[in-house]
Parts: sequence; structure tokens; C-alpha cells
Amino acid sequence: MSSPLVSLIIPTQRRRDGLISAALSTFRQAGVDLNALELIIVDNDQVDSARATVRALADEAPFPVTYVHEPEPGVANARNAAMAWAKGDLIAFLDDDEEAPEGWLAALLAAMARHQADVVFGPVRGRAPETVVAHRDYLERFFSREGPAEAGLLDHYYGCGCSLLRRAALPDPKAPFSAIRNHIGGEDDLLFGQMKRDGAKFAWEPAAWVWEDPVAARLTLGYTIPRAFAYGQGPASACAAASPPDRLGVARWMAQGLLQAAVFGTLAGFKWLIRAPDFAPTLDRAARGLGKTLWWGPFKIHFYGLRAGA
Repeated sequence: MSSPLVSLIIPTQRRRDGLISAALSTFRQAGVDLNALELIIVDNDQVDSARATVRALADEAPFPVTYVHEPEPGVANARNAAMAWAKGDLIAFLDDDEEAPEGWLAALLAAMARHQADVVFGPVRGRAPETVVAHRDYLERFFSREGPAEAGLLDHYYGCGCSLLRRAALPDPKAPFSAIRNHIGGEDDLLFGQMKRDGAKFAWEPAAWVWEDPVAARLTLGYTIPRAFAYGQGPASACAAASPPDRLGVARWMAQGLLQAAVFGTLAGFKWLIRAPDFAPTLDRAARGLGKTLWWGPFKIHFYGLRAGA
């Protein structure tokens, strides 16, 4: 019996070097049937800026590579465009700033079979260049995803990058990601939250890890602290978006966030005054707390889907 087709999906937007590293790492996967793989690269740029790069990658790929141009900006639009072209029963997501070791996909597939899971997540290891000195430890942790030391089933979920999904478990097999999160992110949180409510099984596999190499512009507090604020908005936003809305949940998250912002904001101010080395993670926790409290429309920060030159 042949293996089910696995569609590897890499969304990208004007990040040529990262895209090349990510794609090449999928070509080097070991312990899997390469004849059962395909790679879908979706270019979420207004112009088809990645077309030539993908064409060159396809010439050296050990399996079919499909280029999809989705000019309508938005992270959900990009993922859904790739899903519409993907033929696989299983969908593996890799971001265009991630690089997968040779055993990554095999570990995800083994974990899905072992746990009969609908989604498997793996760790992400943030990697900053040696030129980054200020707040280096914090920045690498910020761009990392940590989880349990042992493989097993989860009662929660993580983000879409470095994951394997069973298409049949998705609420919509062709366009599962909500467009309301196109510009702020969290489209994967909405999807996995709905899947959890529907009884989906999530698993964790420590062996299925990837590197993440953020672009230089993101390796600053000017990027990570607003992003921490946006991450903090997630729980209250999810409660508000539930059907029917979970108003008690919203109030609970807002109250928790207000306390968190007050405590860690005060502490961060003190640590800034004394130039404490752990100032950045304390400020991060304050920002996440503030995000839980200020989660609605005017406070939403757009990280995705900007037009060129915007």
C-alpha cells in the first residue's frame, strides 16, 4: 500500500534567501518516500516576485514543486491558496524563515501514526546571527517554540509553522483559515481552536524540530514587544470570536491581563532603571498582559498582508 501523498506548504513574501533555505531543507528529507511528496510554494506578493526562484528550485527538486501566486495580501489568503492546490491527504507547513533537519518530516509522520493524531506539532529553535548581541538570549527564545520533553498527546495547540495536519480532520479541506485574521495573524489559532472543540487530537513530537532564522529587522525589541502585545490579544479575541461569544472568558482574560500588565510593567520599569540583563523578557510579559486587556479593533496590530511600499 502506497503512502498517502504529503503536501509540503511554504508561504512566502519577498524573502528569497529564507525561501531557498526552507525549500532545500525539504529536498533533503530522509526516511520518507520522496515519491509521496509534493511542495507547494505560495507567493503572497502583489507581483510574482518569487516565480523565478521557485522555477530554479523546481529544477533540482526530487519531487513535484508547484508555484502559486496569491496577490491578495494576507496570511490566511496565502495558506488557503496553497491548500486549494495541494493534493495531499496530509499537509506539512514550514515557514520561509525555517530550516528543517533531515529527519523532520519522518518524525512528524511517525508521531501522527503512533498517536492517531489529527495535528502534530514540533519544536522551533530560534537562531540569531553572531552579530546580534543586545538581548540575544531573549530574542532567540522569542522566536523559539518549546514544549514537553516527551512525545505525546496535547490538550492545547501551537502555531502552524512546523506542523503536520490530516486534511480529513479540517472543518474545510480547501480553505480552512479564516480571512478575518489575514493582517494580524492567529488564523491558525482560530482553526485549531475550532478543531479542538470538534474533538480533534493534537500531538507533540520533540524530534520533529526546525531552525528559525528571523530576518534582521525582527531581531529588535521594536518588533518583538508589539508582537508580544499581539500574542497577548489571542485568548480574549478567540473567546470573543467563539459562537456564541464567550463573554465570561473575555472578562477573565482581560482581568488577568490587567494584573499581569501592572505587575510586570512596574517590574520592567525598575529593571530598565538598573539596566538589569533580564529587562526584555519582563517587558515582554507586561506587553502580553496589556494585549489580553486591549484586544479589540483599534488596538489590533497588522503584521501581515502589507502591499509593497506600504
